[in-house]
Amino acid sequence: MARTTATIPEDLTDLMDGAISAGIFENKSDAIRHVLREYFEEHQNARIAAAVALYDSGEITLGTAARLADVNRFEMRDILREEEVALRVGPEDMEAAREEIETARNLE
Repeated sequence: MARTTATIPEDLTDLMDGAISAGIFENKSDAIRHVLREYFEEHQNARIAAAVALYDSGEITLGTAARLADVNRFEMRDILREEEVALRVGPEDMEAAREEIETARNLE
């Protein structure tokens, strides 16, 4: 799992600490993960925009972009075309090919 450092306003830190004390969250990492997951579940357009940006920068494959955007590969391809993002054809290496295969297996 990746590690990220963030600066959070004191009032939000106090609320997070209170939520942990109340048993709502296990710890600060759990609280932040929960809030981010909930945000992206409620804001599908932001989820798609993030996946498009990562794909456009070459950081992720089409399959991973589809998984992050919570759409199938064909929908993701259409979204990328609508956003005028050039599609990369085929995996760049064996690791990317394995990732594509694993992502495809996990799609409904």
